[in-house]
Amino acid sequence: MPYKAKRGCQYPGCNQLSDKEYCLDHQKIMVKAYNQYTKSPDHNRKYGYQWKRIRARYAKEHPLCEMCFKEGRYTRLDEVHHIIPVSRGGTNDTTNLMSLCRSCHNKIHIELGDRN
Repeated sequence: MPYKAKRGCQYPGCNQLSDKEYCLDHQKIMVKAYNQYTKSPDHNRKYGYQWKRIRARYAKEHPLCEMCFKEGRYTRLDEVHHIIPVSRGGTNDTTNLMSLCRSCHNKIHIELGDRN
């Protein structure tokens, strides 16, 4: 299978080529900035090791986006979504989870008013 063409690093002033958005030097800087300024401080408490295990198990059982599947499309899942968010009292029980592609996941959060 052919490889994707490399493109320029998105970090201002960097002219290195990369397979991803940032080159290896700047990728660490951007992850650190994301964790410090964008990610909520209680993220690791809500979504720790146990959540990763639950998510992996659910993703294995439901590999397709459930909303797309209802419409007759076969789209691979990108996110495991809490129907009732953890911040509003939801649990990690399988009855409260839903596998979604990124597009459907964003649509749900826009409708809820969580994202712009």
